[in-house]
Amino acid sequence: MIDYDKLLNFKIPEVRQTLTARDAVFYALSIGFGQDPMDARQLPYVATHKGPAVVPAMAVVIGHPGFWAADPATGIDAVKVVHGEQRITLHAPLPASGEVIGRTRVTGLVDKGEGKGALLYSEKEITDAATGKLLATTGSTTFLRGDGGFGGPSGPVIPPNPMPEGAPDIVVDLPTRLEQAFYYRLNGDDNPLHIDPEIAAKAGFPRPILHGLCTLGVVTHALMRELGDYRPEALKKLSLRFSSPVYPGETIRTEIWKNGAFRARVVERDVVVVNNGHAEFAA
Repeated sequence: MIDYDKLLNFKIPEVRQTLTARDAVFYALSIGFGQDPMDARQLPYVATHKGPAVVPAMAVVIGHPGFWAADPATGIDAVKVVHGEQRITLHAPLPASGEVIGRTRVTGLVDKGEGKGALLYSEKEITDAATGKLLATTGSTTFLRGDGGFGGPSGPVIPPNPMPEGAPDIVVDLPTRLEQAFYYRLNGDDNPLHIDPEIAAKAGFPRPILHGLCTLGVVTHALMRELGDYRPEALKKLSLRFSSPVYPGETIRTEIWKNGAFRARVVERDVVVVNNGHAEFAA
């Protein structure tokens, strides 16, 4: 059972991380960069002799505190945790090397009621350890499916981005690989839901699901290709809602509007997996 005050003030360990070019390249590979060997625009992200450039979505794994919700002291039913929403704000280009500090905190809890789950809002600030400069701020909404009814407040709830009427202006299909979750988890997101069939079954899934943040990475790739010309400094903000899981091996189709709105679906099942997306790019 969640203790509202205890979880709201739960001390998530600060993370100091020394980044190398290898980390930047691995992250890019883990979200599917480099699958087209003839696309030279991707080379700065996956080949150190051409960069490396850092995919801005890497902010979600830099300074990551790990699966801290699995700590029994949180009171969270960790098996039933699902990533609901993600927000990223880039204050400066992410460095390919050097030491960074990630500081994560719980910013809000919403009790949806007995049997209806709860929402946990958290925020991470990434700073340059040498200068103290703020590099990025990320925000997450985590759906605690097994933890409603603890007596917490029913709001406020962060509203979703509105979606445009009509057909998207651009459609991008990018494949995922059957073993992709095994690679992606080495970025520090080690929830066993994504690799262990037994854990996935206990959570109500027929097989392990792809990390939501890996899906975000694939979608960010599509957005960078179409709206940012693969420039690492172009993406300024991104937010989205995860609406359904992706299974490794499926193709993610990102549907993009020129005003920065987007959603994504898996081609094989025609199911929307990302909704209410919005990205802001510099000119």
